[in-house]
Amino acid sequence: MTHYYGKIGVAIVELSGEIKIGDKVRVQGGSHEFDQEVGSMEVDRQSVETAKKGDIVGLKVNEKAPQGAKVHKLEEGE
Repeated sequence: MTHYYGKIGVAIVELSGEIKIGDKVRVQGGSHEFDQEVGSMEVDRQSVETAKKGDIVGLKVNEKAPQGAKVHKLEEGE
């Protein structure tokens, strides 16, 4: 994660793989960790359903995400 906008609860993430609305992700930074379903994301300020490797997305997060946190897509069953 490259940046976190606290007032709007958005994490900026450069993707290393594909992600889509409905996927589950884990946000880990320091001692803070949480899981959530992807409900809203944007690429270049445009809402998207799917984003690909290399895209820089704004991901709406449910909790505060510390600067430099890692965002991992969870596989089914995780």
